[in-house]
Amino acid sequence: MSERLAIAGSGAIACGLAAVAAGRGQVTVFARSAGSCDKAEARVASLCERMGVHLNGNVTISRDPAVLGGATFVVEAVVEDPLAKADVWRRLAGHVAEDAVLATTSSSLSIGRLAEASGRPEHFVGLHVFNPVPKMELVELAFPQAATDRTRRRARALCAALGKTAVEVPDTPGFVVNRLLFPFLFEAVRLMERTGLDAEAVDTCLRLGAGHPMGPLALLDLVGLDVSAAIGETIGAEVPETVRNLISEGALGRKAGRGFHAY
Repeated sequence: MSERLAIAGSGAIACGLAAVAAGRGQVTVFARSAGSCDKAEARVASLCERMGVHLNGNVTISRDPAVLGGATFVVEAVVEDPLAKADVWRRLAGHVAEDAVLATTSSSLSIGRLAEASGRPEHFVGLHVFNPVPKMELVELAFPQAATDRTRRRARALCAALGKTAVEVPDTPGFVVNRLLFPFLFEAVRLMERTGLDAEAVDTCLRLGAGHPMGPLALLDLVGLDVSAAIGETIGAEVPETVRNLISEGALGRKAGRGFHAY
């Protein structure tokens, strides 16, 4: 891996990306608090163990933004909220090298607007990796109009170095995968609402009848129902009432131990 990669964030996507990168070179993870650093350290170590990757000192996790100074490629991987993402770039602006590529893992937001908020649109890219990052091969690359050819080449090269397949997609809400996927997932919820089928029955039908590796309701749980609702709102897909009710109950999916299924 020719880039010196840094990741701002400590959630599932950030840690998954760090674990993949750890097997290919050095990577830095910047988290906002000591607690977030501890959780990220444990999660990255667990992922690397499952992947058979030896850390060998390749991962640095810190809450000191100065650790980003040597990075040539900085990926923001925080909550799917444009204000939160813009705040990350504002706080890190003085710590990131002028010629570093800036990336966001946003799954649905406008890359053009996030690029402007970063202050460096010519160096910006939407780098949409999929959860779980170690297993999912695709990366959707979305570029703002201001992105230079060099930024585009470096983004594609990083994906290749990480063992991912990059597909350039338009900067449209939800890009390709989520724009097509979430209306389908929400229709599965509405079918359950209309028919009284339970979640396990719906998921079993799609797994065994359509060859899906995971049923649609289990997939919503994996993504997180709060994240799923945010994506739905961004792409203009009607979010089913059942999804909103579960969110209000705190049943956000796997990360909460309960969603359409119990974990």
